[in-house]
Amino acid sequence: MRLFLFAAAAALSTAAAAHTGAGAGGHGHSAFLAGLLHPLAGADHLAAMLAVGMWSALAVRPAWLAPAGFVALLALGAIAGLADLQVPAIEPMLAASLLVLGLLVATRRGLPLVAAVGLVGGFAFFHGTAHGIELAGGAQWPALAGMLLASAGLHLAGLAVGRLVLTRHCWLPRISGAGVALLGATLLARLA
Repeated sequence: MRLFLFAAAAALSTAAAAHTGAGAGGHGHSAFLAGLLHPLAGADHLAAMLAVGMWSALAVRPAWLAPAGFVALLALGAIAGLADLQVPAIEPMLAASLLVLGLLVATRRGLPLVAAVGLVGGFAFFHGTAHGIELAGGAQWPALAGMLLASAGLHLAGLAVGRLVLTRHCWLPRISGAGVALLGATLLARLA
């Protein structure tokens, strides 16, 4: 229950988004720490990564594969962002990822494994690109390593919440997923 309360409190953080444009800056240790904290700085990334873990625990088998695919494509997207690759519609895709992932958690909807990994991987690429753009400048590789480690940790937290709490109470995935979907819908509406 403590883990669920921690995850819920983290998901309700007051930051509107992690896309401040501040960059990681710094060198070595400070850049790693900035990268480590970066995914925790905005509700959109935090909610998406927790939702991937929760959904995986509820509906994806093997449960570790979708989060692993997310982290791999998150890294690829971050490298694209660091290389200043022009990827269209980043912000709308981030918002759409929250809407879709929230609905998947709320409904516990399973997908074929290839579709599940492809879906979260596609969303991860856009999240990674946004992170990469923000991490540009300074010590990029330590910042990227920190960001990937934090992202994997958020997936593990989501998996733990999904296994320990959400599978025992059918109303919790509905509320959690609806909250993530509502955040996505709100972000999409702001972009319109």
